[in-house]
Amino acid sequence: MAGKKAETLPRKTYELELLRLQTELVRLQEWVRAAGARLVVIFEGRDAAGKGGTIKRVTEHLNPRAARIAALPKPTERERTQWYFQRYVEHLPAAGEIVLFDRSWYNRAGVEHVMGFCTKEEYQLFLRQCPIFERMLVEDGILLRKYWFSVSDAMQQERFRRRLEDPLRRWKLSPMDLESITHWEAYSRAKDEMLVHTDVSEAPWYIVESDDKRRARLNMIAHLLGSVPYHDVTPPVLELPARPASTGYERPPRDLQTYVPDHAASL
Repeated sequence: MAGKKAETLPRKTYELELLRLQTELVRLQEWVRAAGARLVVIFEGRDAAGKGGTIKRVTEHLNPRAARIAALPKPTERERTQWYFQRYVEHLPAAGEIVLFDRSWYNRAGVEHVMGFCTKEEYQLFLRQCPIFERMLVEDGILLRKYWFSVSDAMQQERFRRRLEDPLRRWKLSPMDLESITHWEAYSRAKDEMLVHTDVSEAPWYIVESDDKRRARLNMIAHLLGSVPYHDVTPPVLELPARPASTGYERPPRDLQTYVPDHAASL
């Protein structure tokens, strides 16, 4: 698909396949719970590349008690003095959990490096330590999947424009996002350098072409499902109990409680 405009997937085809894949994600989560597995999925890529929308579709039908999103804000002054990976470690999953990192420790290889928020020495140290850190995670039994969402400059520009015009999505834009336009090539070089150092056999990167968001979501979810050796877990047998006979309880009068006004009745 590189260098070619992705044809938009028809909505009906997309929705039917998305539902099928989301059903499989529920089965995957049940296997993770039953097997005591630990799954980490990293979402990285350009601003407006579709990471957030994909994460939303992945988690839409999962149990939020066992599948959570880690989207860390900028580090505090205390965290700046810690080992760089330290604040990410506390968000790693325990047995039976899935954690989706909406951006991750790779901030240091991207925005921090390009925008000068870290020193050259800190950046070089990250490139040396990151493969070691991830090998340790995998060696300890964590299932680690890393996805880079790739979007063309023209499509990124178009998505930024739409966000500016949409009051429901305006919050997705920040001054830092807009600065990425003027640093396009710098971010490209940073991504290439990151892949050279961190695309290792134990924790490889998978590139998701995302000019067509529908295709990107389906492709990423299908790949994730295909990369984990899960299987169906027999659910416990549940039966609705018979409702017991009334013992004389009477609901208090409505005028003793404050109800939400019926806004819907005015539509």
